[in-house]
Amino acid sequence: MDFSAAVLTEQLLQYFLPLVRVSAFMLAAPIFGSRLVNARARLLLALLVTALVAPALPELPKVSGFGLDTWLLVVQQSLIGMAAGFAMQLAFQVAVLAGQYIAMKMGLGFASMNDPSSGLTVTVVSQYYLMLVTMLFVVGDGHLLMIQLLAESFYTTPIGVTMPLALLWDLVMAGSWMFGAALLIALPVLTSLMIVNISFGVMGRSAPQMNIFTVGFPITLILGAFLIWFGFTTFLGNYNQFMQDGFNILRHLWNIS
Repeated sequence: MDFSAAVLTEQLLQYFLPLVRVSAFMLAAPIFGSRLVNARARLLLALLVTALVAPALPELPKVSGFGLDTWLLVVQQSLIGMAAGFAMQLAFQVAVLAGQYIAMKMGLGFASMNDPSSGLTVTVVSQYYLMLVTMLFVVGDGHLLMIQLLAESFYTTPIGVTMPLALLWDLVMAGSWMFGAALLIALPVLTSLMIVNISFGVMGRSAPQMNIFTVGFPITLILGAFLIWFGFTTFLGNYNQFMQDGFNILRHLWNIS
């Protein structure tokens, strides 16, 4: 057996370059990239996925050891992995945005808390929706589907193939889809609360002596909570729709049919 430096470097790169894409995806993707997941566990999972995927990959491009061309491939694989992870984050942020819309209309915009998964401050309604979406995602094996698509991406977008700028632009434009999907989920609650606020406005004009803020705030809060509870009848259907759209964005980014 030949144990020359060139052969060892080639064998090392066969695992190192796929590990870069897998690690970047794990860092940016939901569930895996959460701050609640230990960094050692995330690294161990990335090594395990790479060890299973790398032996069956197509032939890697010829590079000169760890020279400039190799590090350009490292940057390329990092961008591909992080862009794909960001695509799935858009689907999760739909629930966060919907909760923000509802909380602002209910008067709970000031009731914020720290999101332990991202380290950001979000409203309590957004945190509730995010926990619900995360639970449904894990129960529905969405994390396993992400790993499956990650493995398929090495065949549809092999190492060394540059991702077209048009695909990255489509990812940027998916931000408009995120805002639209969040508005679709929150629209029934927003419409109902808008009618209530219009009624309070009419009451304020007809009876100026009445303190509308004192009377209206608890009513708006209780009605908003009731509408959120009543809206759970359609939440599963909305979740399936926007999560399917999120996976379609991921497939489009990796050219997976």
